[in-house]
Amino acid sequence: MCGITGWASFHHDARTQLQVIEAMTATLASRGPDAGGCWLGEHTAIGHRRLAVLDLAGGTQPMTDRPDRPATVLTYGGEVYNHHELRAELRSRGHAFRTRSDTEVVLHAYTEWGEDVADHLEGMFAFAVWDEHAQRLVLVRDRLGVKPLYWAAVDGGLAFASEPKALFAHPEIRPRVDADGLREAYSLSFSTGPTVWSGIREVEPGGVLVLDRDGIRERRYWQLEAAAHEDDRDTAVERVRALVGAAARSRLEADVPLCSLLSGGIDSTVLTALLADELRLREGPGARIRSYAVDYSDQAERFTGDVLRTGHDTPFATEAGAFIGTDHSTVVLDPRSLLDPGHRRAVVAARDAPIGVGDMDTSLYLLFGEIRRHSTVVLSGEAADEVFGGYPWFHDPAALAARTFPWLLVTGDEAAMPMNPELDLRVGEFRDDTYRTALAAVPHHEDETPAEHRQREMQHLSLTRWLRQLLHRKDRLSMAQGLEVRVPYCDHRLVEYAFATPWALKSFDGREKSLLRAMGSRLAPDSVLRRPKNHYPATHHPDYNRGLQTMARDALSADAVCAIADETRIRPCLDTPPERLEWGQRLRLERVVDLALWLDHYRPELVL
Repeated sequence: MCGITGWASFHHDARTQLQVIEAMTATLASRGPDAGGCWLGEHTAIGHRRLAVLDLAGGTQPMTDRPDRPATVLTYGGEVYNHHELRAELRSRGHAFRTRSDTEVVLHAYTEWGEDVADHLEGMFAFAVWDEHAQRLVLVRDRLGVKPLYWAAVDGGLAFASEPKALFAHPEIRPRVDADGLREAYSLSFSTGPTVWSGIREVEPGGVLVLDRDGIRERRYWQLEAAAHEDDRDTAVERVRALVGAAARSRLEADVPLCSLLSGGIDSTVLTALLADELRLREGPGARIRSYAVDYSDQAERFTGDVLRTGHDTPFATEAGAFIGTDHSTVVLDPRSLLDPGHRRAVVAARDAPIGVGDMDTSLYLLFGEIRRHSTVVLSGEAADEVFGGYPWFHDPAALAARTFPWLLVTGDEAAMPMNPELDLRVGEFRDDTYRTALAAVPHHEDETPAEHRQREMQHLSLTRWLRQLLHRKDRLSMAQGLEVRVPYCDHRLVEYAFATPWALKSFDGREKSLLRAMGSRLAPDSVLRRPKNHYPATHHPDYNRGLQTMARDALSADAVCAIADETRIRPCLDTPPERLEWGQRLRLERVVDLALWLDHYRPELVL
């Protein structure tokens, strides 16, 4: 995994701008701690930071098709899991290779197929190609948007980067926030394309953006379709078993230590079991995969259920690790460490945005830091809920009947920090408009009933919006620690199959994730298979709540914070006894603390 950045401009000579591209590239050092490089051409500057995972000696970037007079220059981040098959096909077409890296496969694939290159790639990736002959810059992002890719217009062209912070090192781009950006951030509609930053956009998941002398054009090479589904239950279970197994196996390739997240839920347990089985096949019956879980030092005594959590994870994770036969570790955090200002600032800087989930972000950041001491790659069960229908809103009649984003019914208005009414942002109206736009993008199948289409809407919203912020969170907090996270449940073939599967098959046993539970019946202990959905753990320690209240009180003393946040609706949360602070109240305090840290770190120009 890596960090990429650069720009192309037809109005200026980039060959004189070495210091600028070096500065942009340096901001991404945590994404690629192993190496860095820059390439300058007449109209293009390209930078790269490398986290070496495959072919440690090769794979140096930016990579060119030839050293003397390059016709094609690539900066690439991600993993292409079918690179062996592509290498063989490209060799049959006359291509010669110098390295074992998937980077070189992507480079040759572009020279073979041009802008259609992404159609041939399987994996998670974001990359930029400068085509000297065609005088064009091509930006490509993977189908689900696992890897980030941002861009902004500059004089005569555009600049791009894995993270907005790299764009701010370009002299023409400044951290600027307007009303639309705040609406995007605080409506919790999780759009793809617009960002909190004025003038900075994401390349759409499954998207290609091309800059040439005629301007900028964008297109989608992949999106969800309402395909026909003819499989019966047994066939569907077997098909899911094959797809999940293939996705897990393909993501085991690495020339560095690799491990798995194991929370004790069905998603991570089934995945870890498949990985462990495959590792034993490859390396022998004594091979064991490392697995990790996170906990808090007081959790066993203080756990309290809420709208997102029904039980303490650690006993289930420990049982699952023993059942599978992993080398399992639980990273135990002191809840008070989550208040450390250095940790909080690092998280906000990693996310480049004021919207996070406070202690859960900080604990994930610390968990990834501990994992990075032993491994460079970790596999995660992210996206199984979106793929197989695991969230409460798939099963709650009130959520199915509501005309808003379903996660707002679970988290409530507390999830969105109240905004200063003087701004007149009309976040509710913005959210309603965005919701209607989101529904208009959901494909129809001619044979589906209204009830079936409503479930398709729920899954489409979950895969294209809710999942977006989860992948964003996991990418940013892992890469801030120089750790690569792979997400097999995001395999586009699995996603396509599950999206086409009728809801009756997805819930055939009357529960969530029926297909995953059926295919994993021999891979997990019964206690895990029966366990209801549990979200990432949060601390319940009153000392954390007390410290959070202090931080929020300090945050509200800043005029810039109160210019955005509605102080009168946040103040009551400061007066609640720490041991009685409810989940929604605490989330409001987390939001205001993150806002203060974000404003202090970026000093954005506010145009409201």
